Amino acid sequence: MVRQVGGQAVIEGVMMRGRRFVATAVRRESGEIVVQVKEPWSAGRRFPCLRWPLVRGAAALVDSLVVGLEALAFSANQFGAEEEKLTPRDLVLTLVTALGLGVGLFILLPTVLMRWLGGGGNPLLLNLGEGVLRMAIFFLYILSITRLKDIRRIFEYHGAEHKVVHAYEHGRPLTVEEARPFSTLHPRCGTSFLLYVMVVSIILFSFLGWPALWLRVLSRLLLLPAVAGLSYELLRLAGRSNSPLVRAFSWPGLLLQRLTTREPDGAQLEVALRALEEVVKRES
Repeated sequence: MVRQVGGQAVIEGVMMRGRRFVATAVRRESGEIVVQVKEPWSAGRRFPCLRWPLVRGAAALVDSLVVGLEALAFSANQFGAEEEKLTPRDLVLTLVTALGLGVGLFILLPTVLMRWLGGGGNPLLLNLGEGVLRMAIFFLYILSITRLKDIRRIFEYHGAEHKVVHAYEHGRPLTVEEARPFSTLHPRCGTSFLLYVMVVSIILFSFLGWPALWLRVLSRLLLLPAVAGLSYELLRLAGRSNSPLVRAFSWPGLLLQRLTTREPDGAQLEVALRALEEVVKRES
């Protein structure tokens, strides 16, 4: 049995990832399920020091961004004309654009807004207010995209991914009937990770004072690896512990997943199962 599996929803499909292999299954408009299996390059496997606690979170985040973007590109390329398919250059531009928008929306905007809203000049209050604004922007962003039909489809595949992983972790046969009763929520989900990032950043940034705008933005960017590392350790703990304390701090992340997952149908579960079967087959 593979020690741990995870994944993400893509366009009309699911990507599943084990320790070495990644499988992306997508249902084309014809109803056919196509699968891509890869053994991606991993910084953590190449450099053992990147597997150390607190360090491995930042490395895992970079790996996940690259692998996830490649899976999204594969799924997108199953639809549309040949000349519309994404190239490696398109992937790089997409990644750079997404990172730029993320920095602008979740780092630059909250700290600029707090500059105008004020906070009595108290650095602690200003930092806490910035963190609250960041979380509010994040929640509003999630709520706004849930209104898009295509995003709702992806959230259904997200729910299918979680159900299938639950079935596998409980030792159940990998069938639609066995996966269907499980929850669409999972403590090791990327949505929970993002919430941990928000909370950890509020705590860490509160010790930085309230310097000039450019220095605030720079300090937050430089601390991102530390924020990712701590959040990753919390996510791992949530995924392997059933203690009441761990369940308590996992609860907000599970609650947030009610926005980012939807109940899948049998066809979507079938796609998620196909991706997981390919990973398990190769890693076993």
